[in-house]
Amino acid sequence: MAATTPAPRIRKARLALFAVFGLNGMLSAVWIVHIPAVTGGTGVSPTTLGMLILLMAACAILGMQAAGPLADRLGSRTLTATAAILLSLALLGPAYATSPFTLGLALAAFGVANGAIDVSMNAQAVHIERAYARPIMSAFHAFFSCGGFLGSAFGAATQHAHWPLHATFALSSAFGLATVAIAIPRLLPHTVPATHPAPNASSAEGNRRRADPPVAHHFPSTPVDPRADGLHAIRGAVDDAVTPGTEPTVSGGLTDTAAATPGGREGGHPKPGSPSGARIGRKVLALGLIAFALLMAEGVAADWSALQVQGRLGVEAGTAALAFTGFSLAMTLGRFGTDRVSGRFGRVAIVRRGTLLAAIGFGLVVASGWLPLTLLGWTLCGIGLSGGVPQVFTAAGNLGSSTAATDMSRVFGLGYVGLLAGPAIIGWLDKAMPLTAAMAVPLLAMLLCAWGARAVAAPARAPADR
Repeated sequence: MAATTPAPRIRKARLALFAVFGLNGMLSAVWIVHIPAVTGGTGVSPTTLGMLILLMAACAILGMQAAGPLADRLGSRTLTATAAILLSLALLGPAYATSPFTLGLALAAFGVANGAIDVSMNAQAVHIERAYARPIMSAFHAFFSCGGFLGSAFGAATQHAHWPLHATFALSSAFGLATVAIAIPRLLPHTVPATHPAPNASSAEGNRRRADPPVAHHFPSTPVDPRADGLHAIRGAVDDAVTPGTEPTVSGGLTDTAAATPGGREGGHPKPGSPSGARIGRKVLALGLIAFALLMAEGVAADWSALQVQGRLGVEAGTAALAFTGFSLAMTLGRFGTDRVSGRFGRVAIVRRGTLLAAIGFGLVVASGWLPLTLLGWTLCGIGLSGGVPQVFTAAGNLGSSTAATDMSRVFGLGYVGLLAGPAIIGWLDKAMPLTAAMAVPLLAMLLCAWGARAVAAPARAPADR
């Protein structure tokens, strides 16, 4: 399909979603940098705080799983608006908590809203990316990182200026609500009008096969043979093609979901229990396992990089912090550049080459006893991991089912478990072996991801689109 300039409406939707991703990162960072102040005000012990953070994480997973079916039913724009409003309001909870119980309630609400917005805004990103017909997912995640940086800087500045906790959180919440009011109307609705009449509803099933050539949710890359390599569990998922005619079409730069799917949903509609449905289920599992490994490695780098440098090289805390600084900066910059690379080489290349680069980074961390080389290793980890997760989410949202957001929520859930489990696994291993040696775990995970990278390959296209 020839590349076209997106319509102004699509470009505005992309900019608006940049703001939503940035808002999510900012609100999360405002809470994180104020954890010491909140715990001091509520008298929460470190042990209790750990339990409350686990409660928040569990509620986030629940929010993700609930958000998927709701986004499929109501549309990603509606759910993104609802989740962003709830997240902005839920931020006020920790500021007004007066006891461990009220803080627990506040963090549970914050976790549910955060999980819901993760799924809904990424489902909207897939919707917009289809209309663009080229990779743009990684840039959304880059804006999340930028929002996190701005939120942490704002929180640090207000604490330095001795602002009351309530004032900082109230201002952040008001900013969130204002952002929602401006950005949400510009997102793509549940069913975007096409520039040509939609097929008659009474003959939707037959017309789906006579619609415009379907978008394969595939951007220019070298054709792949899914049997070439990969994990056995992932090979079968990669080999599965979506049934032709069940994918959304693009007309005039807008996604014509009404013409492509029954009920105007954001995806195709394989029948429950059919072979194609089983194939999609296997691919969701394969993508979830890759997301688990990628986010596990990211969590390890975020929580343990500075401690690894300090323990291995014996440097002061300020110098050790450069490891995470290099990692996070490389990840943010890498996300801004990933879309262009993905458009040229394809999703599989991004995941495979990125995870191999991250594996080299972890290898340097394990082998190096020299500070510059160790910092280079953590920086390579950031570059390598920067583009993988967006490719997985794009693949999960383009499997051709009528439950695209639900598919994404399941992949999100497994990935989020990896984000939580990675640091915990390293903590357990640290009791049995040197911390640096434990970094062999994410190194091995990256090699396995590279081996099974074809799981993110686009579904096979229909003959009319070849």
